[in-house]
Parts: sequence; C-alpha cells; structure tokens
Amino acid sequence: MTDMEFKEKLDKLEHIINEHKNQQGALMPILHETQELFGYLPEEAQQKISEILGISMAEIYGVATFYSRFTLKPRGKHTIGVCLGTACYVKNSQGVIDKVKKELNIEPGDTTDDGLFTLEATRCIGCCGLAPVMTIGEDVYGKIVPEDVPDILKKYQE
Repeated sequence: MTDMEFKEKLDKLEHIINEHKNQQGALMPILHETQELFGYLPEEAQQKISEILGISMAEIYGVATFYSRFTLKPRGKHTIGVCLGTACYVKNSQGVIDKVKKELNIEPGDTTDDGLFTLEATRCIGCCGLAPVMTIGEDVYGKIVPEDVPDILKKYQE
C-alpha cells in the first residue's frame, strides 16, 4: 500500500470513528471496521482512535490483543490455520505445521514476504473427525499428511 493509499484510509477511518463515537461500546465496532479497512490494526490507526475517542493507547492495545480476531500485523492474502487441538495433534498436525513453516519459511503469526500467506497455529475448529485439519481461508483440508502441503499451497500460489 502506498503512502497516499494509507493516508486515504486514515481519512476514511476518521469517518468510521465519528460514525460510532457516541455509541456505548464504540471501540469494538471501530476496531472491527478498522481491521476491515486496513487488513490489520496499524499503530497510526490506533493513535487516531485514541485521540478522537479520548481513550488510552493501552486500552486499545489491551482490547486488540485480547480478541484473537484482531491482528496488529499485516496479514497475507490467504490465512493458513493448522489445528493443534488434541485430536489433530495426536494425528500429527505438528508435522503438517512444520511442513508449512518449511515450505513458506515463516513461523506461526508471520506473513510471507510476498504478502500471500499468513500462518496461524489454531486450537480446535470442531472438525475432529477429519483430523488433522488445515484451513486456508474458508477451505478445509482434512486427514492430511505433511506430504500433502506443497500441492495444497500451489493452488493458492497461482
């Protein structure tokens, strides 16, 4: 994103904040819409929210880090989630996540340099019968083995 695009988004953010600022519990919808706008919660956006709402950066940071759906780092186009819940872990989801890490050269919580993938280690997603499970966006891959990972990733690299 260019500096000009970022500035335009900050201007849109000001409109979003002003839309919600008189509502009780305004911070949550503002953070949600901020993340939709930027793809994450950049520090500059948090500062603007702090200034306009008159709440501390610490409070904003506390809310943003408490809820797992918020992220403080830019995300990739595709989010990969590898379940490390008990059923998946017992069936070698650790091997799957290790293979993803090796293929993409990233750790959980990181995004590839090209901005294509973000890797997350997740907890149970309720697909225990398909263990081990990996998701990419809304797509679910069950009963996978580490050797399946390269072919699955190729579908999203094209």
